[in-house]
Amino acid sequence: MQIKATLDRIPGGMMVVPLLLAAVLNTVAPDLLRIGNFTQALFVDGAGTLIALFLLCTGAQINLRTFGVSLGKGATLLTTKWVVGAFFGLLAYILAGSNGLWIGLAPIAIVAAMTNSNGGLYIAIVGQYGNKDDRAAYSLLALNDGPFFTMVALSIFGAMGFVDGMFSLQSFIAVLLPILVGMVLGNLDSQMRDFLDKGSSMLIPFFAFALGMGIDFGKIIEGGISGIFLGIATVFFTGTAGYFVFKAFKWNPIVGASEGSTAGNAVATPAAIAAANASFAGIAEIATVQVAASTVTTAILLPIYIGFLVKRLEKKGVKLPDDYTTKEKLSEQAATNAS
Repeated sequence: MQIKATLDRIPGGMMVVPLLLAAVLNTVAPDLLRIGNFTQALFVDGAGTLIALFLLCTGAQINLRTFGVSLGKGATLLTTKWVVGAFFGLLAYILAGSNGLWIGLAPIAIVAAMTNSNGGLYIAIVGQYGNKDDRAAYSLLALNDGPFFTMVALSIFGAMGFVDGMFSLQSFIAVLLPILVGMVLGNLDSQMRDFLDKGSSMLIPFFAFALGMGIDFGKIIEGGISGIFLGIATVFFTGTAGYFVFKAFKWNPIVGASEGSTAGNAVATPAAIAAANASFAGIAEIATVQVAASTVTTAILLPIYIGFLVKRLEKKGVKLPDDYTTKEKLSEQAATNAS
């Protein structure tokens, strides 16, 4: 029985399928796994611990030795994604109604979905249309996996980490510390980085299931519709912004558009934010579902959008990726000849 192969064929399947299965189970038989001890600790109450361990493993993949053009491209992609996501998140935060939602969307869902990108999808796209600098930029892009940039945006808004009008540094650090520990371990020892890399992918279905056990199926229907809209907005707003920013720098614009997705890991972000600030607890559930729906939507829609952009460039006489790797090939050849 090919369970993993089946999940891999479904966009975001390793995250979304366990989450939805648990949500159905929680709706139909909510007490089935709430029997105490290890069963409940893992499948119901374990989301926080599993997410913390996942963040540590993810942090270990951040390579601080990334420099040069790759660093510039990665930083540009991170900044573009964050600015677009933060802008729409701020707009939603300002215009949100008494229920904390704007046109049915939770502000933290908007920021989480738009500032987090699907690394696997990025690698797949740049593997076909980009060069080695574009692929190496992924080391820096790992920073947008998880709640960090969402927390930064909400802190700037004045909506995150403030206690009695003062910024709570302890709450902020408490969420970021697992990432920092992972970064230190991964950069001190490459073998630890490889070891922890295996854990980051293994943990996804388990914390997704635990998150699903806190979701009512009725909320999935409600949040799913809004989440699909959020996914469409993520592709067209963040992807298009990346396209034109990269084009302005005379880099491959297809690589810029390749960040127009939502990471499967971003599903954990609303829960992480709610853990740091209880004021978000009331909308964390629906935000989680909306981000999950955005993950699936962007995984399906972004490759179609990329195909459209490639054909558009080809009609203008631009051939990818050779037009954008010629200088790199020449510099590599010069370096080879010099040696």
